Amino acid sequence: MNNNLITELVCTRISHDIIGNIGAVANAVELLEEGDLDFLDDIKSILKNSSQTLTARMKFFRMAFGIDNNNLEDKKLVENMARDYLKTIGNKDFPIGLSFDVQSTKGCKPALLMIMILADLLIRGGDIKVEEQKGAITASIETTAKISTDKLQKLENAVYNKIWEADAGMAPFYDLLNLCSPAKINLRKDEQKIELVTDME
Repeated sequence: MNNNLITELVCTRISHDIIGNIGAVANAVELLEEGDLDFLDDIKSILKNSSQTLTARMKFFRMAFGIDNNNLEDKKLVENMARDYLKTIGNKDFPIGLSFDVQSTKGCKPALLMIMILADLLIRGGDIKVEEQKGAITASIETTAKISTDKLQKLENAVYNKIWEADAGMAPFYDLLNLCSPAKINLRKDEQKIELVTDME
């Protein structure tokens, strides 16, 4: 998995995750231009929700995939951005909760990518726990949550068997490979939880 291909997959993934809301904004603007005020409340709602989603996702993507910046030193800001991102995936009926205990600046970017990886596995909400201990970042979800077996299988193949498909859905994992060697990324499963572990030492 070379860097050029990873970059292409990351760009594809980001584009995929924002295009729907960009389309919604374009449709709302089109309705405004037509001057039909009967839909004004709906238009306002579409513009508000779409702009909030786009803002939350782009801020998260900038921090997770972009060049390191001073914002990574503000752990509370990093946590809040992660929470805002997860709100754009979950909903009021199936929210995605987050427990975030990462203290080092170095650990924040891997933690964000791991949050994205595990969030992709969740189908109907759940809770993600991220913690840093002795130079390792551990992100976990409970097995009681409804999990995509197909996406979990792809993750298992990537971690255990080093089968790296050109799949934009796996872009966060491949970017994690850029930060850590494959030998330092592990996946553990038992009856209670699924854990993704990255050794930062």
